[in-house]
Amino acid sequence: MTSGTQTPGLAELLGRYRPQGPVETADHERLLGLVGASDAWDRSTPLHFTASALIVHPKTKRVLLRWHVKQQAWLQVGGHGDPGETLPLDIALREGREETHLTDLVPWPDASLVHVTVVPVPDSPREPAHEHADLRFLLATESPQDARPENPESPLEWLTLAEARERTTEENFRETLDRAGRLLDAV
Repeated sequence: MTSGTQTPGLAELLGRYRPQGPVETADHERLLGLVGASDAWDRSTPLHFTASALIVHPKTKRVLLRWHVKQQAWLQVGGHGDPGETLPLDIALREGREETHLTDLVPWPDASLVHVTVVPVPDSPREPAHEHADLRFLLATESPQDARPENPESPLEWLTLAEARERTTEENFRETLDRAGRLLDAV
């Protein structure tokens, strides 16, 4: 975070996180097993951490989805840590800024994880099939009109939660949308 506040590390985030349901509980246990591993963020390992965020505009209760070419799905922003990066929220913020050009992104409603999940990634010409141990946050913007895709192959769309649920094909992401919806409804 740019305010100089220390962002929580991996062990702290996962240690205080409380999974919901048997699938997330099993995924959370797998993620806890990666904490402390020297290659936990190394994209060449079969299971490694990624950090992502669903960008929300609380005033309109809309969410920003991005087309992911590799996954062939409408999803949240996010990805791998750059070399030396290990703070999940900082990674999600950087990825969010890079993929949307939104410069005012902030954790919302706070810096807590909103969802943890293990996501299968299909093989490609560049890498074998593997899994992402994805750490998901919510980020808010006050200027949704400023969103621009990082490239033409990865368009962005502001949608209502219902539209976003229909647009995505990923059940784990629908769960993230449902959790975001409960938080947005409380505003």
